Amino acid sequence: MTNDNIIECDVVIIGAGPCGLFAVFELGLLDIRAHLVDILPKVGGQCAELYPEKPIYDIPGFPVVTGQGLVDNLVEQIKPFGPTFHLNQMIEALEPTGTPDAPRFRVTTDAGTVFETKCVVVAAGGGSFQPKKPPIPGIEAYENTSVFYAVRKMEAFRGRDILIVGGGDSALDWTLNLQPIANRVTLMHRRDEFRAAPHSVEQMRALVASGAMDLRFGQVTGLEGAEIEGEGSALSAAICRDAAGETFSIPCNTLLPFFGLTMKLGPIANWGLNLNENLIPADTEKFETNVPGIFAIGDINTYPGKLKLILSGFHEAALAAQKVHRYVYPDKRLTFQYTTSSTSLQKKLGVA
Repeated sequence: MTNDNIIECDVVIIGAGPCGLFAVFELGLLDIRAHLVDILPKVGGQCAELYPEKPIYDIPGFPVVTGQGLVDNLVEQIKPFGPTFHLNQMIEALEPTGTPDAPRFRVTTDAGTVFETKCVVVAAGGGSFQPKKPPIPGIEAYENTSVFYAVRKMEAFRGRDILIVGGGDSALDWTLNLQPIANRVTLMHRRDEFRAAPHSVEQMRALVASGAMDLRFGQVTGLEGAEIEGEGSALSAAICRDAAGETFSIPCNTLLPFFGLTMKLGPIANWGLNLNENLIPADTEKFETNVPGIFAIGDINTYPGKLKLILSGFHEAALAAQKVHRYVYPDKRLTFQYTTSSTSLQKKLGVA
């Protein structure tokens, strides 16, 4: 491989979700430009892929913002720093080529992109993720026509007869969000106990009591429908079984099973990082891993007191950037500045 095929850069960020995007901002303030690699075809991570229209209430300064809205604002915020995105790619190999004091890495993607970089910031959420599918025979024939594992556009479900299966936050959240626009929503769970936020459960029970939706207990064991030529199958009913073994049918043309996600670290597991239950331990001073020059921020990391909140990942990105600066500019003194008062930072942001 010639040098023409290699991208020389200061930092490679793995994951273009909210934390990876904000890391671009924090690094950019320190004159460090980043390349981002993401397995998804667009930026935004789980916010954009799994719940783009879901409201988020705990982002500072935003009483409410959708997942996609947050991503759009972050993308706008980092425009002055011109990040380069490498989408639809997964990091396949990471080879240390430097020393602990002056780290360097050769990073290769499954698309053949090769980086020579001083630092790597892992902001990969839970790694590559895929929905857990229910064990229903023949469900594949209905996927993407009648069976969906994520809600990307709520409007696509207007006027539908929807069966939502699950007892966690995703199932309850989408029950409450889709009920006003669906023709009818039925929520099914194995038992009358839910893992979701108590307030969401209370809202759901109030809708059931008023007759605005249905709540059933049991499991889906089969699907009924008709084949659509060239498009899969259209659902007409779900065959279910309750705890007593009785079989019953729920008419519906849309099934939304929310059984959680299967998280896979993929090749990250082979990079020599200390792992703890598929998470990457990091220190709380700079969020560096046991390998100097590799940092972990967001849901992928773990440390005492860790909270899996987007705002926590933003904090982690800011502190990681400070240590990245030491590796990228070892002879340059870092002076802390505020964007509100620093004309040099404001020039970088294009507002001065």
